[in-house]
Amino acid sequence: MAKLPLTEKEIEFIIEQLQNGQQLPEDLEYKLFPTKQKEYELVYGGKMRKEDILANEDGVFPIPLQIEKIFNDDRKTWEDGWRNMIVFGDNLQFLKTIYENKDPLIKDKIKGKVKLIYIDPPFATESDFKSGDKIAYTDKVKGAEFVEFLRRRLTISREILAPEGSIYVHLDWKMTHYVKIIMDEIFGKENFLNEIIWYYRRWNITTNLFARNHDTLLMYAKKRGDHIFNNLYIPKSEKSSGQGRAWQSVIDEETGVRRSILLDEKSKGVPMPDVWDISMINPVALERKNVNYPTQKPEDLIERIVKASTNEGDIILDFFSGSGTTVAVAEKLNRKWIACDIGKLSFYTTQKRLINIQNSKDLNSSNKNYSKPAKTFVTLNTGQYNLEKVFGLKQEEYKKFVMELFEIDIVKNKKINGIPIDGQKKDGFYVIIYPYWEFKDATVDEDYLEDLHSHIGKNVGGRLYIIAPANSVDFISDYHIIENVRYYFLKVPYQIIKELHKVEFKKFRQPQSKSNVNDLEDAVGFHFMRQPIVISEIKNNKNKLSIQIKEFYSDFTEEETGKDMDNFESLAMVLIDKNYNGEAFEMDEYYFAEDLLPKTKKKKEEDENNLKEELKKQKIINIELNKKGCGNNLMAIYIDIYGNEFKEVLSLK
Repeated sequence: MAKLPLTEKEIEFIIEQLQNGQQLPEDLEYKLFPTKQKEYELVYGGKMRKEDILANEDGVFPIPLQIEKIFNDDRKTWEDGWRNMIVFGDNLQFLKTIYENKDPLIKDKIKGKVKLIYIDPPFATESDFKSGDKIAYTDKVKGAEFVEFLRRRLTISREILAPEGSIYVHLDWKMTHYVKIIMDEIFGKENFLNEIIWYYRRWNITTNLFARNHDTLLMYAKKRGDHIFNNLYIPKSEKSSGQGRAWQSVIDEETGVRRSILLDEKSKGVPMPDVWDISMINPVALERKNVNYPTQKPEDLIERIVKASTNEGDIILDFFSGSGTTVAVAEKLNRKWIACDIGKLSFYTTQKRLINIQNSKDLNSSNKNYSKPAKTFVTLNTGQYNLEKVFGLKQEEYKKFVMELFEIDIVKNKKINGIPIDGQKKDGFYVIIYPYWEFKDATVDEDYLEDLHSHIGKNVGGRLYIIAPANSVDFISDYHIIENVRYYFLKVPYQIIKELHKVEFKKFRQPQSKSNVNDLEDAVGFHFMRQPIVISEIKNNKNKLSIQIKEFYSDFTEEETGKDMDNFESLAMVLIDKNYNGEAFEMDEYYFAEDLLPKTKKKKEEDENNLKEELKKQKIINIELNKKGCGNNLMAIYIDIYGNEFKEVLSLK
């Protein structure tokens, strides 16, 4: 057996850390448990082992899904009861929930059954700008952080793909070479199928370099040879010799010389190459006007991918869904689909796109509308929940939901001296769910704990966890000690107990400007929605229509400073439905906080801190609207930087 590559001091240090229950530094962990060396691999700081990612050692764990709304509810849409999904939340949490395969909404429906994953992860294209002769980057996640951010998601992606599944990762020139190496590690270089070049024409005025007119798509199979692949062809030329014969212009692979070949009437055309000449979306095209999302991709591009790598009825997953192009195309091609994104703008853009899909272009003819309503789809939350809906669940559903939130394993038919035990934490200690529905006039107070302790205190070890609504717990602190037992309160909504978690909980933020729409963050843990406080009014006269916002405060303190935020400081964006029908919000216009500043205050290189300072200075924020397209009622959704919403209907009568 080979000797471990450790010095005596390192061995002593490891023993000491283990005895004290401390985590090992990553370099020593790697020496103890080295990744099996391949021909080559990408080495960088912060790289986790696959086993640790799947075991949630990164502090991100599976959490339950919460239904927000069901659209076009028709139980006959799919014979197997499938509902397409738009998921708001951190995609790593969502992927881990799929991988765990316990949530009743998706159990045995997704894991191992996804035939195609297409992702277009943010690669900072929107946030590059020049400052003098220097290139500056505003994206928060750089270099190795970005690679690891993506690698963790790709690692789980492989585990949830069907055996015949494929994945396409859409990248630009900055990160393709790094991502290719990590995809070789995760999927195996033998399963690499294609490097596809998407070439698009655009007018570039550049100096000292060639114009950048392409993106790269890396295509891998879960297992080469088993993967679905439907051959695509470039249609044969309409030109003929006058005798019914068609010719196609091709480039000879060996000589590189272009020549014409004769196609017979039965020929489908020339097999599709790996360079795709597909135009960007025209700024005045219906496809752009109806969606208007900063990083929107053309449906023609996604259509080619979906047709090549899936068949009708297959499941397609896009967990950086952005404008929702992937799922819109999947819907039109009769595939099942799942969209996930961390951005509220993406969530509402995708929702509207599916609600109104019958009015979008038909894939077979750009001059015609699709003309069919979307099949049943459901919107879901993961990681950020509506508290009212949590307490509205039936008792057993509530128990399952909170057990998943707090990473608790269910324990069946367990009692200690007649007291039912509901679950067990990973540390081995027991959990009780306080039945608040039975004790409407009682609370978890000292009398309750003393009585509980008298029955089970000697048999629970050093601690017991009690899950209860926050207003049912009569203690300010997070635990109470009786003799040698700590009784921990897991409150709903949750107050963070740092000692119980490897990584401190962290909310994901919404952008306050278009330039930050692709900022990348991991969400750690879960949070409950808290409505911002908004005071506004609508001004409607013959010439002008405007919404005036006088106050906007979040019901949160600033995480970094611990201070309450000033008026407007936490405003992220405002979304408007100009003709609200009383049922579904269909976004017509959106405004980032930066867009709402007076024009004299806007700066191209405005950083986040400066933007907040400018927002705090505003006495009132005015949103001027075009009256065209307005109905009797408008709906406005005001969103703060943590994704909390305040919705209001404004009447024009």
